[in-house]
Amino acid sequence: MQEIVFATNNQHKLEEIRRIVGDKFRILSLSDIGCHEEIPETASTLSGNALLKARYVKRHYGYDCFADDTGLMVDALGGAPGVYSARFAGPAHDSAANMELLLRRMDGAVNRSARFVTVIALLLDGEEHLFEGKVEGEILSAPQGTAGFGYDPVFKPAESPVSFACMSADDKNAISHRGRATALLLDYLSKL
Repeated sequence: MQEIVFATNNQHKLEEIRRIVGDKFRILSLSDIGCHEEIPETASTLSGNALLKARYVKRHYGYDCFADDTGLMVDALGGAPGVYSARFAGPAHDSAANMELLLRRMDGAVNRSARFVTVIALLLDGEEHLFEGKVEGEILSAPQGTAGFGYDPVFKPAESPVSFACMSADDKNAISHRGRATALLLDYLSKL
């Protein structure tokens, strides 16, 4: 089975990607290749951050790889938290605090439209490729469900009557931003 490195130490993302990919590839994490440092995400765009992470792994560890960055864009907040989604409430990457801050800022908002966007950057054979997945939806007024991670309990995709956190992993992956971006990545890799 062909191996490819996913430039993440986020166990939730790793499990989600491995589930989506199935047995098509063996997905290695950063810890699998001995990378335990926090890779800086200093770009102002999702694609910029994904490329930073993939380039870091290639430069420091020599592996072709892919990396992602995901953002929640909320219309009532002018697109925030966007590229800062994981650190919306501070550098601790605290999902509960991020959701709490989001709901506080959304209090009383009539327009609750939002979208999740994932950009995957692939570095392969000296070339860089980008794949984007997007899902439209809305921000709920209170958390709903306990599955998933991040903002899943407060995001209801347009294709569903419930939040991501109320769905099975397979149902979520079928319509999620990361699922869609990964499908494009797999389609590209399968044609090589």
